[in-house]
Amino acid sequence: MKNIIYEDRIEAKELQGRSLKWLITPDMDLSTNFSLNTVIIKPGNTVKPAHAHPEMEELIYIASGAGKVYINGNVSEIRAGTAVLFKPGSIHMVRNDGYKDMKIICVFIPPATLDDYLYYEDVEFPDQKT
Repeated sequence: MKNIIYEDRIEAKELQGRSLKWLITPDMDLSTNFSLNTVIIKPGNTVKPAHAHPEMEELIYIASGAGKVYINGNVSEIRAGTAVLFKPGSIHMVRNDGYKDMKIICVFIPPATLDDYLYYEDVEFPDQKT
């Protein structure tokens, strides 16, 4: 069926600090209201560069792992079972400070693609080591 998506059948896109799989995208004609991806962040890695989505909200749910989230200069702890809402235009990134892979489920409203990201190359976690 067209409306059933199997994550293990989707090829991952390797990006800085993460492995990303788009499960629902605007071009799939599955939803006009949202898009969905999953992200795996290996221990010690940070999603880079910092970025924002000027026209959409992003809701992330930490399915496994632990780390920190950076939002507009503020850093907070996150762990499995945590949901975080990024308002439109908020500059954000996630770091895996744990000892196992962090898996994140990301929902964008309205739908987004990588073309909708606005990047901030000069922004780092306050205690980020390069």
